[in-house]
Amino acid sequence: MKKSRIAAIDIGTNSIRCIIAEASKDGKFKILDDEKATVRLGEKLAMTGTISGEASDRAVEAIQRFRMLVTGLKVEAVEAVATSAVRTATNGKELVARLSEELGHEIKVISGDEEAELTAASALSNFDMYGKRYAMVDIGGGSVEIVTAYGNHVEEFYSLDLGAVVMTDRFLSNDPVSEDELGKLQRHIRTSLKRVFSTNRISVDTLIGSGGTLTALGCMAMQMRRDNYVSIHGYEVLRSEVVHLLAMLLRKDLKGRRTIAGLNQDRADIIVAGVVVIDELMRFLDANRLLVNERGIREGLLIRAMKRLGFTDGNSTPPTWRDSVMDFARSCHIDEPHATHVTDISLSIFDTLVLPFGMKKPERKLLEAAAMLHDSGYFISYGSHHKHSYHLIRHAELFGFTPRERELIAQIARYHRKSLPKRKHEAFQSLKEKDQVTVARLGGILRLADGLDRRRNSLVQDASCLFGGATVTIRLSATEDISVEIFGANAKKDLFEKAFGCTVVFVTA
Repeated sequence: MKKSRIAAIDIGTNSIRCIIAEASKDGKFKILDDEKATVRLGEKLAMTGTISGEASDRAVEAIQRFRMLVTGLKVEAVEAVATSAVRTATNGKELVARLSEELGHEIKVISGDEEAELTAASALSNFDMYGKRYAMVDIGGGSVEIVTAYGNHVEEFYSLDLGAVVMTDRFLSNDPVSEDELGKLQRHIRTSLKRVFSTNRISVDTLIGSGGTLTALGCMAMQMRRDNYVSIHGYEVLRSEVVHLLAMLLRKDLKGRRTIAGLNQDRADIIVAGVVVIDELMRFLDANRLLVNERGIREGLLIRAMKRLGFTDGNSTPPTWRDSVMDFARSCHIDEPHATHVTDISLSIFDTLVLPFGMKKPERKLLEAAAMLHDSGYFISYGSHHKHSYHLIRHAELFGFTPRERELIAQIARYHRKSLPKRKHEAFQSLKEKDQVTVARLGGILRLADGLDRRRNSLVQDASCLFGGATVTIRLSATEDISVEIFGANAKKDLFEKAFGCTVVFVTA
């Protein structure tokens, strides 16, 4: 399959980012490099109207380095854009011309609406929001882009000059921020939002947020919760947590903010303004949760470049979570008939446990994914393949799952064989108590179902549970002798019995 290397360069108000990917004709891409330079083009821009010479020099230095990356990695196509700072500065055109010459490729100055379109392209390719009304938000250094949508249907684009750098320069000069400054900033944001949404006030449950402020917020929330996930992408932050984090930031001076776990020191001076914008936006839109999109505009640029190169029509719908799971399973060369059969048995058992044990619909989704992927570790080796499955899954890019859900899927798959969860298993012990229960229960179901396909020939056609006191009788249907399968299931029923507090007995129909 033909592949091409594409570079996406985003020249923002706070930083310049360069992402290089290898794209294929099936519309997919693989990230090869991701570089960031904090250049602060928007420094004092709100007061002077121009980009300073020092900031321009920092931008030139970054672009020179990016050009060497682009050349060294043999990039065939470059999508480079400049956004708010260059768009508003009186010397923006001159700087773009200079940077284009240094890069060896044209850099386009895009409008706020175009920024919003790129934000939407990225969010739509990463999040399953079918049947939901939500808003996509990108907070940069100079501007904020907002896109309202229902499912995969984009409704309206909005661009406001409420970026973290600009708001800091205009309103926040005291350290720590004074109550008077905070009040003025909040009133300005509220007025701006009312003006833009004057004829179309909407209410959403969820924001999908991208940009440095949003990823910083997600990292701080993750540290606050003491979660230990591989990626911040797709991480969920509640409105109450935004309020709590903002209150904590307001109490600290710059030196104190630089010590906050999860916050990059380069962003400590502008993070307060950025989080105030998030807080006011969630309040205005009645949003209760925020999902972090770690990719944003740069990924939108990659998608646009792939469309221009004919790798995608740009109108394809995102995959379903099942598509994503199957793609990853096949990339690991799983035994598909075995995985499918174990999944069917697992779900059949799960469905009979819903009422007596209060199992929830989201847990069924986790079990289905873990069952399909439980043997993915064979891709590395048979020995300890359950542990290999855990590491492969938790690092996989599975569409439609949050970082927490990916971690749970990985741990459910990890316990399909060998030892049960122990005190010395750090990953399991780091989970919250309710998630430990989920892993134990679903892992117990999967472990048992795997035993019921001991010869990998799908002899057990159906499994259903009957309850009598402290005993669960699992009734098995088969057309021939399944003594080996029952032996396998008896050897692997230990976690199920421990998790559900019962004894398991197998009978054949």
